[in-house]
Amino acid sequence: MEQLEIFEVCEASASYVEPVNRLLAQLSSSGHCITLEQLQTLADSPASHLFLAKSGGEIVAMLTLGEYLAPTGRKMWIEDVVVDKAARGRSIGRAMVEFAIAYARGLGSGVLMLTSRPSRVAANALYRSCDFEPKETNVYKMNII
Repeated sequence: MEQLEIFEVCEASASYVEPVNRLLAQLSSSGHCITLEQLQTLADSPASHLFLAKSGGEIVAMLTLGEYLAPTGRKMWIEDVVVDKAARGRSIGRAMVEFAIAYARGLGSGVLMLTSRPSRVAANALYRSCDFEPKETNVYKMNII
């Protein structure tokens, strides 16, 4: 596999804003963009861990790991996983997920979860191959404005 550098964003940088927004546009059609200030807020949050991957000096992927404690134990979620279209098919997604799993293990015991649309066939195959199991549940969403 190619040389890939995966790192946590602990301090926002203006140089991260454009690549993160480029990746967000590939993740969702919602048109959501992040500002430098929002990126810093994310970096400052002890419950959120934004990981970026660089290859050839370019940011080519991102993944967020969120964590919280509930009465039923520690919960961790993988969110906003996206590999740049130009970098797909090079096992970068697998490297990101495996990195997040290792990081989550370092946080202590708990449950690591994620969601993925059924239409994302390759992503779902990746998650199953990384030992995630489908869970029989409904996911509900409400936008709080």
